[in-house]
Amino acid sequence: MLRFFRPTQNHLLIWRLVRESFRKHAFGYGIAIIAMLVTAAMTASSALIMKHITDEFVIGKDIYQVYLIAGGVAAIFIIKGIATFVQSFYLSRVGNAIIAERQRIIYDRILAQGISFYHSIPSSDLITRVTHNAQAARAVLDLVVTSFVRDLFTLLGLIAVMVFQQPVLSLVAFVVGPIAIFGINIILRKVRKIMEAEFLSLAQIVQVMQETTVGVRIVKSFNLEQLMRGRMHKAVSDVEKRANSIAALEAGTSPIMETLAGLAIAGVVLASGYLVIQGGQTPGAIMAFITALLLAYEPAKRLARVRVSLEAGLIGVRMMYELSDRPLTLAERPGAEALVPGTGKIELKDVSFSYADGEPVLRDLDLVFPHGKMTALVGPSGSGKSTIMNLIMRMYDPDSGQVLFDGQDIAHATLHSVRDRIAYVSQDTFLFSGTIMHNIQLGREGASDDEVIEAAKAANAHDFIMGLKHGYDTQVGENGALLSGGQKQRLSIARAILRDANVLLLDEATSALDAESEALFREALEKLSAGRTTIAIAHRLSTVHQADNIVVMQDGKVAEQGRHGDLIEAEGLYRRLYEFQLMR
Repeated sequence: MLRFFRPTQNHLLIWRLVRESFRKHAFGYGIAIIAMLVTAAMTASSALIMKHITDEFVIGKDIYQVYLIAGGVAAIFIIKGIATFVQSFYLSRVGNAIIAERQRIIYDRILAQGISFYHSIPSSDLITRVTHNAQAARAVLDLVVTSFVRDLFTLLGLIAVMVFQQPVLSLVAFVVGPIAIFGINIILRKVRKIMEAEFLSLAQIVQVMQETTVGVRIVKSFNLEQLMRGRMHKAVSDVEKRANSIAALEAGTSPIMETLAGLAIAGVVLASGYLVIQGGQTPGAIMAFITALLLAYEPAKRLARVRVSLEAGLIGVRMMYELSDRPLTLAERPGAEALVPGTGKIELKDVSFSYADGEPVLRDLDLVFPHGKMTALVGPSGSGKSTIMNLIMRMYDPDSGQVLFDGQDIAHATLHSVRDRIAYVSQDTFLFSGTIMHNIQLGREGASDDEVIEAAKAANAHDFIMGLKHGYDTQVGENGALLSGGQKQRLSIARAILRDANVLLLDEATSALDAESEALFREALEKLSAGRTTIAIAHRLSTVHQADNIVVMQDGKVAEQGRHGDLIEAEGLYRRLYEFQLMR
């Protein structure tokens, strides 16, 4: 017996969703629930009044009573119509607010995650969850409210009318309930797996669309249209097939209910006829009973199907909570404080780090990046250069050791204060949808147009910008699709220049620049790096030979370091890399 009343995971999930949403939207839900109760009362009243209609028409034949009854019927349906409007209006408003809230909560949680989170979950999956799961939350709440308030109380009201008018006949109708529930439970077992598979197919559709739009040049140049078309058509067909399966299962409740209801109504009609003809019952009582029975059919059918519909919706709700409850892969520590302003000296002390696979990338690394100096990081791919930058920006925390800004361990600082002191230019240039002016201004909130133009000039971007038809108001397209690679990179550099931070990180920042633009940028960089801690990763060693210190990385450790001339004379790894590039 205790097992029957023990709450399941679905019960707990529904209760959590209801508790969180009702607390914030108590007024809207309260109005909607009152309107539903009025609707339920009017539905029961419409069945009850059938007794008076039939008796007055057949037995009483009092015209004044007919007038009163007609007025009562009109009042019942007018009140029911107004209540239905109020219910629908407030449920829609609350539902839209819940979708917006859930999407904000999910997005904020995703935004708070560390970089490793984004490496573990496909972006298509995240997009689908933000859109689809928030809709699922609203659908479940609407279903809970309408089913367990409107439909349940309507059914109870009609059952009360039935029992009051004909208690014996009511037993015939009550027999069908347990049989219907048994049939619905058989259907319910199949819904969950189908819904989970359907969600994965939806995510696949989003993924194919992303790859098509972002990689359209590759798709076209390699004649991959047929391949992409096949992937998309398969994903769409999978969604269609599973949606049809869900529809078939939901529709399967109807024949069960129709058959049982038909048998019950046929039995009631037979018994009613006997009671009126042979038993002396008034036709009004029998009519009221039959009307209540017929009106009870629809809410009873919806209540019978509610578990199937809830199971389908709870898949999305469960996945929504999985995302919003997921622990942060990188979070501020309790009591984190903002970094105290300093010159920008950075130190790595005995730092070791490995990614998820456990293979060490950095091993007991000690490095100093002096204030006002430019330090270049060079070395073979996989030697740890980008990882050093990721640790400095606190995209990850080291497994052991410390990363210090002016002697302060950034693991104990707020993330905002750490990143606010850094300007970063990546080799994977990213631009946001909008104008050129907007993209550069993102470097520093509140920057004036004149400051943007000066930053663009310093990055050797002003001339090409002014050569565009709309200048700084030119739309860049999705991720700068309307600009060349070199133009995008110069805008990225301008954005970093505008930030005016005391730490400048350049991750192969000149990789998309031609030789002339690169030379001009190096001139601008000399001015830009003055008084700043500058760290540059470069594969083209010609871009860093003027650095104050060149750190050569190999297998997660410092192989050698010094100025360009000293490293050439040392005839070590740096010289081999340099000579290899000269020979190419």
